[in-house]
Amino acid sequence: MSDALRPSPISPTVDYDRDGVQHGMLRLPYSRDDSAWGSVMIPICVIKNGDGPVALLSGGNHGDEYEGPLALYDLARTLDPKDVTGTVIIVPAMNYPAFQMGTRTSPVDKGNMNRLFPGKPDGTVTQKIADYFQRHLLPRADIVLDFHSGGRTLDFLPFCAAHVLDDKALEAKAMAAVEAFSAPYSARMLEIDAVGMYDTAAEEQGKVFVTTELGGGGTATAKTTRIARLGLMNVLRHAGIVGGAVESRRTQWLDMPSVDCFSFAEDEGLYEAMVDLGDPIEKGDIIARVHSITRTGRPPQDIRAKLSGVLAARHFPGLVKPGDCASVVAVLVD
Repeated sequence: MSDALRPSPISPTVDYDRDGVQHGMLRLPYSRDDSAWGSVMIPICVIKNGDGPVALLSGGNHGDEYEGPLALYDLARTLDPKDVTGTVIIVPAMNYPAFQMGTRTSPVDKGNMNRLFPGKPDGTVTQKIADYFQRHLLPRADIVLDFHSGGRTLDFLPFCAAHVLDDKALEAKAMAAVEAFSAPYSARMLEIDAVGMYDTAAEEQGKVFVTTELGGGGTATAKTTRIARLGLMNVLRHAGIVGGAVESRRTQWLDMPSVDCFSFAEDEGLYEAMVDLGDPIEKGDIIARVHSITRTGRPPQDIRAKLSGVLAARHFPGLVKPGDCASVVAVLVD
């Protein structure tokens, strides 16, 4: 039997077609040593008021990123269905096992949710969750907002983003939603590896997809949490799901036009930032240095910018390994 015909093992305790507010669970059976007939219980909230557009809102795609869950748990608690036209589906922590442990990947199967789409109904726990989103939640949505930040290993300028797409009409709708979000920075993103991403799954279904990178270091700040909450409401207003005008803030657009935006460490060692987030950079400038820690007396590895722009992201912890993303340079757009 093909995956498209297999039933999902996940059963929701909410009715997506019922008006009002429902707080429930996506229950995924998971038999394990400490619970023979156990389940993974993923919180979900559905707020519906009549017919209208559907927003699918998610955080915790990676379990060590917190602005999204903070904004979404708060929205689920406070959004009044009388203020809604259509439906808001809120999943504050998609990869709930990872979110519980504060890790990027799932402690159950080491699955990276954002690299496992379209998922498998008979696969690992993480693949089963991805499959449920792929076949049961994304088809309902008109607009999808998936919150991200740098987690424990990256730190970003706070930006909202959408992807450069072959479908320019869909791209234009996504970029308009990004502008409505009104983060301090807005980005046109080119992914270095889009295979298996939730983003790609949504876009291939023709959904308006918006994402963020709002900070990092495995925590959320007061500033980045405020950005998430404001942007969330702005996207719902922009989509016509919540009434009222978008609360616009000035945003600086960034472009990530090629793989030259990304630099990677080639050696392990001690990471020294030579510029800070948002600082201007010229092609050839030293962005960071990696100092050897296995012997004294060795010169550092210089990581140089391959294009001019601003520092949009950097490796966060003090130590790096070969292959770690060391920096991301973005180009300012007038």
